[in-house]
Amino acid sequence: MSTMERSDSGLSSPEAELGLKVEDLWDVQEPQLTPSEKLNSCFESIHVSAFPPAPSSQVIEINSDSSLAEAVQILSKHKILSAPVRNVEAPEDASWIDRYIGIVEFAGIAVWLLHQSEVAVVGQSGSEADVSMGGSFFEVLTSSEFYKNTKVGDISGSFRWAPFLALQNSDTFLTMLLLLSKYRMKSLPVVDLGEVKINNIITQAAVVHMLAECVGLHWFESWGTKQLSELGLPYMNPKQLLKVSAEEPVLQAFKLMRKKGIGGVPVVEGCGKKAIGNISIRDVQFLLSAPEIYKDYRSITAKDFLTTVRSYLQEHEKASPMLLGVITCQRHDTVKDIILKLDSNKIQRIYVINNEGHLEGVITLRDIISRLVHEPRGYFGDFFDGVVPLPQNSRV
Repeated sequence: MSTMERSDSGLSSPEAELGLKVEDLWDVQEPQLTPSEKLNSCFESIHVSAFPPAPSSQVIEINSDSSLAEAVQILSKHKILSAPVRNVEAPEDASWIDRYIGIVEFAGIAVWLLHQSEVAVVGQSGSEADVSMGGSFFEVLTSSEFYKNTKVGDISGSFRWAPFLALQNSDTFLTMLLLLSKYRMKSLPVVDLGEVKINNIITQAAVVHMLAECVGLHWFESWGTKQLSELGLPYMNPKQLLKVSAEEPVLQAFKLMRKKGIGGVPVVEGCGKKAIGNISIRDVQFLLSAPEIYKDYRSITAKDFLTTVRSYLQEHEKASPMLLGVITCQRHDTVKDIILKLDSNKIQRIYVINNEGHLEGVITLRDIISRLVHEPRGYFGDFFDGVVPLPQNSRV
């Protein structure tokens, strides 16, 4: 069936149209190729310029001399989690790698602030900062001169700071997918060299949404109907899954994520085998964007944090994954099942449980993409051996 004929059958979104291009390429692949090799070949034949554009309101940049408070305001206003940081000191004719100093995340700003404040508290009192960081602490922090005067450029290379690694329109989907999975980039700007501007930003979530729109196509079904266990997911065993107790200070959760370089942890009660909630690194934004909701707490536990943020979101009628509770799956579920859950619920991770409801692992957006393609030997050459070095202390 041709692309035109399939378009008439009801697949009409930009992502579905893209899936049809993959389908046409899939149909003409050499029969001796394995399904994995076929997918690699298909994605190597499509240029990044074909990826659906992000809403223009989400393709923004932040100046390196913006204050942290201004950066948080910009990210909140545009409802995005990260943005490229433009080096205001770079000359007009600077190369792309010199024109931008990296990508800053909302969560990175918040965790950096908490870490700096914790150091200050410990230095003053000599005791654990968690005890001193009661509900009023966050209102004090967000009104402090420290928050208003520290520049975005000052935190370059800190937790969750990513290098500015841009794609060109002529780069391939395979390159994009490998960078978003094996090389752990969470978002990739697409630059237009002719107009010297960023004209798209592709995220892991956008790729998973594209996959969700391709359900029903032959190439997708040949891969997506495999069970998680067939693809080696989840990667970890139950003992390796990091979690926090409901009664632990919520700052412990964010400190654990920072220390281990992970994006979220389940909140558990009792024996620690069943989750009552999930705290992701992006949820740290609620400590800065709505600090007043914690003022009645002497110390904020993980359970307090979940309860308070959910009440705040319901009161202000704001949609958020925080309202969904714990989204779970089992090892016998298919990749397609997981993609549809991740996409429809707009979440970054899903927990794997057994028949008793006990936690067995976690699957992230990156895990899904990493099982879609593989890196051919020598594909990037020595590109990652110093051409685009990570900022000092970066944990990407």
